Amino acid sequence: MADTLSIRRVSASPDAYIPISALRSGGPTYAKLVDIGACIGCKGCEVACKEWNDLGVEPTANFGSYQSHRDLSPKTWLLMRFNEVEVDGNLNWLIKKDACLHCEEPGCLFACPAPGAIVQYTNGIVDFNQENCIGCQYCVTGCPFDIPRFDVHTRKVSKCNMCIDRVEAGLEPACVKTCPTNAISWGSKHDMLALADKKVETLNARGYQNAAVYNPAGVGGTHMMYVVPHGDRLADYSLPSDPTASPAPMTALGFLKRVGAYLMGFGVLGALGHFLRYGPERLEEHEDHEPHGDAGAPAA
Repeated sequence: MADTLSIRRVSASPDAYIPISALRSGGPTYAKLVDIGACIGCKGCEVACKEWNDLGVEPTANFGSYQSHRDLSPKTWLLMRFNEVEVDGNLNWLIKKDACLHCEEPGCLFACPAPGAIVQYTNGIVDFNQENCIGCQYCVTGCPFDIPRFDVHTRKVSKCNMCIDRVEAGLEPACVKTCPTNAISWGSKHDMLALADKKVETLNARGYQNAAVYNPAGVGGTHMMYVVPHGDRLADYSLPSDPTASPAPMTALGFLKRVGAYLMGFGVLGALGHFLRYGPERLEEHEDHEPHGDAGAPAA
């Protein structure tokens, strides 16, 4: 079913700082669920992401990992991360599909000072509007997951947009479509949470007693969630244990900006009042009474 892409919040606007509970609508909210235990690390989702979004090819090099790239970039919005760790005496690959998590309380949007540069839709997707981006990189600092990437050539910031054009047409994101093991699921947030709980139960039955759903409350939950087999080792998956994002700092900054504007206005009015009452200031003219020539010089 096609999505109408109704806007929920826009960066650098008053509604950006309204609590999410006051902004919920009756429309569907979507989510992507990544079952890490079912992922085989084929990187098919990486290729699909680059192809669908027409992202440029980047040179790669062997740096001792199965990863295709060392890190995310303006041309790599999705990266399969491979962390080799020892768990209970056995070698394990802890694989993570690294991309934007599309937070309910998006730190990037709260931090952005450019009106309309970051948009959150009612379906949960957080998207960047490149035309309005001013390249300040505040969104990079505001993201608790270190996802947005700055392009030094275009002076713009980029990240995964959840294939919003596909979603608008009623299709799933490209990474979901291409996954050969169905490790990535797509649907309503409610259905994905229910599916995640079932997957955790299955993992528990297989002996993964610490299996967990990664849907951090500190950012209001996310629209890309993980089923993590080793939920007690989030750091080994490069997942922060307690990420937070709050509009409070930017709300305070906005208040201070308004106070500064008022004070400047009062200063201008005061200067104008002084000018109208007393007129422009003039320097007093002083006559020069000093003696000229040799007058007053001591006699030889």
